[in-house]
Amino acid sequence: MMIGVGYRNELHGWIAARPIECLEVTAEHFYGRNEAVLGELSGQFSLFVHGLGLSFGTPGELDHERLDRFARVVEIARPEWISEHIAFTRTAEVDLGHLNPVKPTRAVARTIAAHSRQVAERCGRPIILENITSHLRIEGELSETDFLNSVCEQADCGLLLDVTNLFINSRNHAFDPLAWLKEIPPGRIKQLHIVGYTIENGRYSDGHAQPIQDELIELARAVVEYAPVRAIILERDTNFPGAMAMEKELGKLAQICGRH
Repeated sequence: MMIGVGYRNELHGWIAARPIECLEVTAEHFYGRNEAVLGELSGQFSLFVHGLGLSFGTPGELDHERLDRFARVVEIARPEWISEHIAFTRTAEVDLGHLNPVKPTRAVARTIAAHSRQVAERCGRPIILENITSHLRIEGELSETDFLNSVCEQADCGLLLDVTNLFINSRNHAFDPLAWLKEIPPGRIKQLHIVGYTIENGRYSDGHAQPIQDELIELARAVVEYAPVRAIILERDTNFPGAMAMEKELGKLAQICGRH
């Protein structure tokens, strides 16, 4: 199992000075820029390419310009796999600019699966899909886990399980994350995301800005014991810690994998 971080410009010097096992690059950060940096990273690390804005949950065709840009990043990065979110970020008329939950119906599952297969075929790489947080618990024909299983089965893909997102949803919507986990076939879970959460006015949220709390470590440990996870990515988008703090975070992840 590989342990790595989400690449950000602010971490470039630290990453260059440490033998990181793998990096996840956000595709949109390299659209039309920083291609030389991306090529350099590709020559040094095992990479994964993670998308934010292909909007698999939007009915109809994918945005061809965005798909072209995404495919260009994949071409340069030569990642082991690619990923996107089980969400939508735009309508036919408006780019919403953030990840939004989809209704868990069979029709939506077919749409997301079809878009996933299209991107995987275009890029020539396996694809995995990520669960998101939602302040609203949207009801539909299927439970969340049945919906995720249906999407993955139809798309013939794996799951990027965001441990923090699962924990946050379990607190905000009052369900047992371990019971939720056991409803996902273990073979589907290929990669994990993890970062500390924030609590404001009794609501949990993920700002990608906090150290990993102990209960997240324990949930990640349960996932690693349950599923053949191939990689764990530590995320941080702001409030970047110093080198020693980053080392401590990665050390916690190594410990749950039985490493020192």
